[in-house]
Amino acid sequence: MALHGMLLQQKLLLGALILAATAASQPGWSCNNTCGNLTIPYPFGTSEGCYLDPSFLIACNYSSGTPKPFLSSNTSNVLVLNISLLDGELRVSNFIARDCYNELGFLVNSLDAWFNLRDFTVSYTRNKFIVVGCDTFAYIEGFFYDMFHGSGVQKYKTGLDGYCGRINSVVNGSCSGLGCSQTPIPEGLMNFSITVNSYYNHSAVRSFNPCGFAFLVEAEAYNFSSLDLQQLQNKKTVPLVLDWAVGNQTCENAQKNRSSYACKAEYSYCNNSINGPGYRCNCSKGFQGNPYLPDGCTDIDECKNPESCNNVTQICNNFPGGFNCSCLKGYEDDGSGTTSCRAKVNQSRVTSIALGISISLLALVVTGSWISWALKRRKLLKLKEKFFKQNGGLMLQQQLSSHRGSVETDKIFSAEELKKATNNYDKSRVLGQGGYGTVYKGVLPDNKVVAIKKSKISDQSQIEQFINEVIVLTQINHRNVVKLLGCCLETEVPLLVYEFITNGTLSDHIHNKSLSSSLSWEKRLKIAAETAGALAYLHSSTSMPIIHRDVKTTNILLDVNYMAKVSDFGASKLVPLDQTQLTTLVQGTFGYLDPEYFHTSQLTEKSDVYSFGVVIAELLTGKEALSFNRPESDRNLAKFFISAIKEDRLLQILEDHIVNEGNIEELKEVANLAKRCLRVRGEDRPSMKEVAMELEGLTIMGKHPWGKADLYMEETEYLLNNCNNGPTHSFSIDVGIASSSTDTTIRYDSMMNQELKPVDDGR
Repeated sequence: MALHGMLLQQKLLLGALILAATAASQPGWSCNNTCGNLTIPYPFGTSEGCYLDPSFLIACNYSSGTPKPFLSSNTSNVLVLNISLLDGELRVSNFIARDCYNELGFLVNSLDAWFNLRDFTVSYTRNKFIVVGCDTFAYIEGFFYDMFHGSGVQKYKTGLDGYCGRINSVVNGSCSGLGCSQTPIPEGLMNFSITVNSYYNHSAVRSFNPCGFAFLVEAEAYNFSSLDLQQLQNKKTVPLVLDWAVGNQTCENAQKNRSSYACKAEYSYCNNSINGPGYRCNCSKGFQGNPYLPDGCTDIDECKNPESCNNVTQICNNFPGGFNCSCLKGYEDDGSGTTSCRAKVNQSRVTSIALGISISLLALVVTGSWISWALKRRKLLKLKEKFFKQNGGLMLQQQLSSHRGSVETDKIFSAEELKKATNNYDKSRVLGQGGYGTVYKGVLPDNKVVAIKKSKISDQSQIEQFINEVIVLTQINHRNVVKLLGCCLETEVPLLVYEFITNGTLSDHIHNKSLSSSLSWEKRLKIAAETAGALAYLHSSTSMPIIHRDVKTTNILLDVNYMAKVSDFGASKLVPLDQTQLTTLVQGTFGYLDPEYFHTSQLTEKSDVYSFGVVIAELLTGKEALSFNRPESDRNLAKFFISAIKEDRLLQILEDHIVNEGNIEELKEVANLAKRCLRVRGEDRPSMKEVAMELEGLTIMGKHPWGKADLYMEETEYLLNNCNNGPTHSFSIDVGIASSSTDTTIRYDSMMNQELKPVDDGR
């Protein structure tokens, strides 16, 4: 008996200790659960003993006269707007980053926004990173949990541009690039900082947009308006949604230690956090309340809802976690499995009626299905026919018929052919995405691999121009232009089919360290000469001149032999023969964009020359056209490159492995050519044909023994200086214009027929 009494005392003592530990982790009756207008549910609290752990402490600040709740554990002292137990979310206030300029172009107001979280993460499903401005670029950087890939904490950084030429070019409610740009954020973002800058100090747009803005905001809480270009400077903060969770364990591990397990309610369950470590608690189905309190989840009485059961034929029966409906006297279950009741009737009669109705319904369903299939097929054929006519299919067929024989590869593909070739446009087939569309890898029935471009928008006012462009591109047979094989007009937006180039982009080979070392100077010079030749051909030798308008290293593809292929004509413009320039909405890529075109909206062939000058600078230096990792004054490669030449620092900025004693003069010649291409005024730049001739001449000179050996320097100088007095030597450069009867070959005189000038001749 004594032993039994001792065991009983020990059990009672252990039970008391467990109850005491449980009570210590729960809020007391004296806890204040409000601060101003905000209700603060447990596990959050405003004083010691009223919250689960210090990360859930809400500091109620009375300094302003009105009580305001702040996340006390957060180093940035974040104002709390709302707390949701059901969704595991905190709605807080977040600052707007900005930079503003006065009439003289001086920075008068600059503010970076930063947010440092220790315990919670930024919701990647509820928020967006947004940049507002017409001469603005901004970037966000920080750290995020990469727990789903087992990589721990990772660094994150991305940037956005906002640009527009005039106020009436922006569209209210649209945040797709003109005045407003947006992008999602990664999962598990813990902290971030936002920096805003301007390309041209808002000098061209200051009258309606003196400032640039950037912020992380709840997506549903912000809708862009053209008024924001000015009025955002009067606003300091925007709402931001955070995800919160308990601890850093999974549900499985947390449940092993019941004393520290946060889901205290009897009818509750655990969910692992989907955005960072930890877990959350929820009341089970049929219960509501606070799952973090022992008696927090209470039964929902569904029978209080008059719609739960049919009050005419049924009675509602509530039980913990649910309810059911039973039939009233005089009614029976109708056998449908949905607890529906019907009046009791003669069973045999019901069976006969039901059988007749079933057979009738079956016949009706079969007939209806066949008619529906036929109507859908007819509708689909009519829709394809509508798109075909809408996209200029009849006009294109007539044009192709008139050119038949001169173009052997043109073809109008069907929508089904291209859908099958891309495996229904599967994500795994995506080769790249840009501002004008998505490019997919396709395999045709004859196993020929092609690239299929699916545009993002359709402008019906430019259908005739699109047809003309297709006709022109199908006639181009230049070996350094990606060949257009055909198109599809049966879809809402026309699809273009190009030859497939296997060796990636020039940008990959320049900026990928594992690839750039194999890209010798000879290869770089060859690529530059081939690209220049292709652009010169587009400007001068097609039936209607073509301005590419987006020349950059990502739009220059390389095949296995490092032959250059100019691609992506999504922004290109056809120039009527009686015009030398076009007034257009400014399009292009910052870093490559012609500043004269940016400020005047006047597009000329010299705009491509400027962009090509940036490409040459990339080939020489191995640096990106626009980089936030360089000092602010050197972020733009064109400015950095010209400054280095003026200060006689060219050899310091050249990529190391392309420089040797034998090619320094050649590098200087090419650098000087790039400098001329990058002149601010378009009329001061050389034409694309002149650029192509100079680069082709340097390529040929580099291959000739005279260009390599110092032994023949005197003979070389003699021949070059007397070249114009003696016989003319010409080198044939095939630009590949195929016609119906003969092959037309354009020949350029070599650089040996031109007087060589010093590198720094002031051009």
